[in-house]
Amino acid sequence: MIGQSVSLKAATLERDGHRMVFDADIAPGKIAALIGPSGAGKTTLLNLIAGFERIEEGAIRIGEADMSKTDPADRPVSMVFQENNLFSHLDIATNVLLGIRPRLSADTGDLATVSAALERVGLTGFERRMPGTLSGGERQRVAIARALVRRRPVLLLDEPFAALGPRLRRDMLLLVKQLQIETGMTVLIVTHQPQEAADIADEIIFLDAGKSVAAGPAEGFFKRKDIPGLSDYLGHGE
Repeated sequence: MIGQSVSLKAATLERDGHRMVFDADIAPGKIAALIGPSGAGKTTLLNLIAGFERIEEGAIRIGEADMSKTDPADRPVSMVFQENNLFSHLDIATNVLLGIRPRLSADTGDLATVSAALERVGLTGFERRMPGTLSGGERQRVAIARALVRRRPVLLLDEPFAALGPRLRRDMLLLVKQLQIETGMTVLIVTHQPQEAADIADEIIFLDAGKSVAAGPAEGFFKRKDIPGLSDYLGHGE
């Protein structure tokens, strides 16, 4: 798997009379953290990349391809949500298999792929367990395994660990970073934790009021004084 670049150029949509405009450039094989206050547009930006929402102006490109009018299923993207979206009546192997075969028809190769993905997220032997018997962190690992079997070059994570405690959340972030190194995929992750963003990301993108305000290397980003609204967001005042 080789990650692909993600680019938004004046990607614009109107929502409730409010104009949202996003610009971003994420290099292939990098991790970008999206930060900003609630309502800044972080989830909307991910939804635009995934195709769940459509831009009205501008452009979205993944690699060399214009994705502005491409259906979600045809975009080279996987997405993991805050709610893991597992089917409670299906066992773990079947939940992961949905990443490959939406109609649940599996061959021996598919089942081996599922087991390998579960092993990579530390869930060896969980194939026949049911989601209700797993902890919150384990369920999110299953969601990540399902994203892995899709073998898409771009992974979008919308606050997937927000409901977890600090230690488990840190462990999950380390898992994502390890998997990114192993696979080379490009990752965009939404977080409300500046320290977590600094720890996991190569680049930070700061959003505010439906606009991408600033982007730059993670190292030193939160010490910058030239970004409007960043000090208020961090609670430092102006």
